[in-house]
Formats: sequence, C-alpha cells, structure tokens
Amino acid sequence: MAYIKTSFDFEKPLADLVQQIEKVKQVADKTKVDMSATLEELEGRLDQTSSVLYSNLTGWQKVQMSRHPDRPQTLDYINMICDDFIELHGDRTVKDDKAIVGGFGTIGGEHVMIIGHQKGKNTKERQFRNFGMANPEGYRKALRLMKLAEKFNKPVITFIDTMGAYPGLEAEERGQGEAIARNLLEMSVLRVPILCFVVGEGASGGALGIGIGDKVYMLEHTWYSVISPESCSSILWRSWDFKEKAADCLKLTSNDMFKNGLIDGIVPEPLGGAHQDPEAIAATLKDTILKDLKTLGKEKTDSLISSRIDKFCSMGVVQE
Repeated sequence: MAYIKTSFDFEKPLADLVQQIEKVKQVADKTKVDMSATLEELEGRLDQTSSVLYSNLTGWQKVQMSRHPDRPQTLDYINMICDDFIELHGDRTVKDDKAIVGGFGTIGGEHVMIIGHQKGKNTKERQFRNFGMANPEGYRKALRLMKLAEKFNKPVITFIDTMGAYPGLEAEERGQGEAIARNLLEMSVLRVPILCFVVGEGASGGALGIGIGDKVYMLEHTWYSVISPESCSSILWRSWDFKEKAADCLKLTSNDMFKNGLIDGIVPEPLGGAHQDPEAIAATLKDTILKDLKTLGKEKTDSLISSRIDKFCSMGVVQE
C-alpha cells in the first residue's frame, strides 16, 4: 500500500502518509539509522486509513473512481482473461462503431461472445472511440454479434462502461432510440446465457443497450443510473454545482443498486480500486464468469428466458 496511486482530493490523507513513508525511507538510507519501527507504524496507519476510506465512499466519490484514467477497460479485460480473442467488426448496414468492441473469445476453455464499451486511454484514442458513446450502428453491431452467438450456441459476456449513447443529431436520425429498444427486446429472449458487468460508468440507455442479462453485476466502485450526476444537477438546480447531492439522491452506487434488487451481485475490487491491481480484478471477473456459466449452462433454454424476463419485469414494482 505504500505505493498506492492517488488522484482525487478525498485521497489526500493517503497521499500524505505515502509522502511521510518516502521521507522516512530517504532519511534511513542517508543516515543508515534503523527506522523500521517508524515505517511499520506509518504503513499500519496507511492500511487502516485506506480500509476506512474506501469502504465509506460517497456516491460522487464512486463516480470519480469509475472515471479514473488508469481504470481497466473492455479491451484490457479481454487481454487479461481471454486465452484468445477474434474481434468482429461492422453492423452490415452503416459502419463499424469503434465505441463498442466485440468478438469470439475463449475463457478458461469456455468459448464465448464478448461485447463491451471502449472509451480509450488517451486523447487521440478517446476521439477515435467517441469517448465510449456508441451510435445506433454500435448497438446494431452488438445485436448482430449476439445473434451470431445464439446461432452457434455460445454465451454472451458484456462489459458496460459508457457516459451514455451518443446524443448527436445524426445518431437520432439513424434511429438511436429504436436501436437500443431493439436490443432490449432481443436480449430478453436470446436463447443463450448472458452475463453483464458494469466495469466503469453505466449511464442511461447507452448502458442498458447491452445490459439485459441472466446475471448483472457491478464492480464495487462503479455506478449505474438513468442519468449522470452532472446532468441531473443541471436539470434540477440549473447548475453542475450540486452534482454531489445529485449523486447521493440518485442512489447509483453498487450497494444501492444491490439493495434495490436491480443487480445480482457486487464484484469486490482491490483496495484503492481496480486500477491499483488490474490483474487481481481480472482474475476475480474470470472466476465469476466461469462459475456462472457452469450454473447457467445446466438450465433449460426456455426456463432461462422465462427467469430473465421475470427478473426485469419485477423491477420497479410498487405495492401500496
């Protein structure tokens, strides 16, 4: 933990402790004085402070964590958990949307179709990927790949990480709403198991367009909501200044979503977030995928579809 990367204001107590540890190490190297007791005390305080801090994050702080520039994205997870992967392109109608990637891969001997949002890691790549905001052809590409998986009886794995579907005029002209709605319909009756993971941001219909599954999970420090805190704040208070309050009101964290019965489970992240130890979170995801595929593979297709539909139809039901 002495080398934890800190990026946000709320992580300042950790940054201060890390700085103290580095100074003590420098003094020990220069003076050759045994500072092991002091180092042990500081590292103990660092571990304790980290545990308390990351187990009590607010809604807005989790939103910040989900946007960390070093956080693993879909292609990172594919590279870490797949034995092989063949990317497939295009929706066979308009073009190949770079904001959504997908293809056949092998995970622990299981052949699956993997589909997910890809934001990009630097400015040039983010522009190329349209910041992970898919156009209609992206969702139509995703649906084409799902139907291909259904044809060959292969499970579908989706990784959700988007600020929302692209809101541009041209996207609406090409049927953005219809493309997402079509995915919701087709995914609900797809005749193969579907596992969905929110690995970063899960905003609006852009996330839901590949988010209908037999099991829907959120990583610990992610969010899933109909609207981002900034947009919610601008609508309700005519300013982004209330984004922290909006994040709390939206109940968008993994804990809130699980309590409300909107997801099936929470995938724990390494202390400090997925970006601190990408290999560890990838291993956890791989274990979760293989375990669920083994369980879902034993169910009859009609029963699988019926359970999937019942799960989503029961959400949001209010009894007076």
